[in-house]
Amino acid sequence: MTTQPACYRKLLKRMREVSLLNSIAGVIEWDQNTYMPAAAAAYRAEQFACLGERSHRLFTARAVGGLLTECEQLGLAPDSVEGANVREWRHHYDRATKLPASFVVKFERTKSLAYEVWREARGQSKFELFQPHLSKIVDLVRQKADYLGYEASPYDALLDGYEPGARAERIVPLFAELRAGIVALLGPAREQSAATPADLLRGEYPIAAQQVFNQRVAAAIGFDFQAGRIDTTTHPFCNTLGAGDCRLTTRYDEKDFTDSLYSILHEAGHGLYEQGLPAEHFGTPAGTAVSMGIHESQSRLWENHVGRSRTFWEYWHPIACEYFPGLKSLTPDQVYRAVNRVHPSFIRTEADQVTYDLHIMLRFEVEVKLVNRQLEVADVPAYWNEQFEQMMGLKVTKDADGCLQDVHWSTGGIGYFPTYTLGNLNAAQLMQSARRGNPSLDGDLSAGRYETLLAWLRQQVHREGSCHRPRELMEKVTGERTGIRAHLDYLREKFVGGQGT
Repeated sequence: MTTQPACYRKLLKRMREVSLLNSIAGVIEWDQNTYMPAAAAAYRAEQFACLGERSHRLFTARAVGGLLTECEQLGLAPDSVEGANVREWRHHYDRATKLPASFVVKFERTKSLAYEVWREARGQSKFELFQPHLSKIVDLVRQKADYLGYEASPYDALLDGYEPGARAERIVPLFAELRAGIVALLGPAREQSAATPADLLRGEYPIAAQQVFNQRVAAAIGFDFQAGRIDTTTHPFCNTLGAGDCRLTTRYDEKDFTDSLYSILHEAGHGLYEQGLPAEHFGTPAGTAVSMGIHESQSRLWENHVGRSRTFWEYWHPIACEYFPGLKSLTPDQVYRAVNRVHPSFIRTEADQVTYDLHIMLRFEVEVKLVNRQLEVADVPAYWNEQFEQMMGLKVTKDADGCLQDVHWSTGGIGYFPTYTLGNLNAAQLMQSARRGNPSLDGDLSAGRYETLLAWLRQQVHREGSCHRPRELMEKVTGERTGIRAHLDYLREKFVGGQGT
């Protein structure tokens, strides 16, 4: 549209104000996760509550509903920026107006306090410290689902906040089919990597050297450090604090540089998406990622399809040796096999590509049972440990290796976890499409040239913002809806086929 109607301009002004408040909340969230002293936790919770209430009231004001109705009556083209923005604002407005402001305040305060306790509980490996806070979180997300409403499952109301249009009734059979495929190839995949020692990469990797190497890799794949930075945290994440301000975080192990490296590749994948969104539409749906399933596709694509490929290590091995001299005793092929060693492990973020999705399926199962009142919070560790042992053949001996390992529940993120596996599925389909559309892609990646892949993702995914729903976007870019075929084909070729990629 060349001239925006008055009702749209008024709506846009209000939404940018809401976005500004949310970005301020993002700043203090980043600070809480990185540098905030523990004694500030109680006051930080009040800050979150204040900002959350203000943002909620601005967004859910009756005037906003009136402006949305006016805009909807204009007959905006569905594929236009204005049409997409109004559609998405309506979706979020209809959800948000169902939540009382008092509930929003309570939820913000509760999860802020819960995060600090989770950090302590994880550090001490004591679920009992976190249990009362998780109980409050679970009670609140159940209330949230009831406020929002649902047709089949209360979990759907929560899931929709991360993956619009997704439903548990589709994810359950999708995950069941995927699990069967993973189980079928797990045995042969483990046999293929059995000759690679588990401690092959154990060594001395000073944190300072890791930081410089990680930044070099992130910059090489396209992350703009004029508009971002890397910091240290308990659980790695990526957070956009405002236009031109994307923060990556990681954690370090001085005995294993790959822990921080792959966290950075993962989070840089998120960061590339954020930096690739159209800046002119920042603060609106057209300038916002469409879903977490698409967001996770970007992180899993760069972490695994690029960062764990054979060609990645053929290119980066001599450079890595500059920072970590101990790697000179290993060949690129040995490093490649070490970072792709298939062996069940306790920690999701350290899991190999074959078993990774099994972690997600367990967390999803626990979440659904909690929301549906089929599992009590007090019983989570025992249930987790039993199911994990059946699935992975490993006995969980401490809570930090079990149900306490991930941050998401402490931040109220129940409903998020399925998007990790959806991200894996989407990543495989996107890489297939990228190769079809760019015959030179593999050669470029072998030479450490990542511009071709990034440019394609920018055009096909990033620039689209939320102008299309996740399913529509995947069908538009790859020709099919999200499914398991491409992902399983990729795993079989890489881990069972014997050639490796």
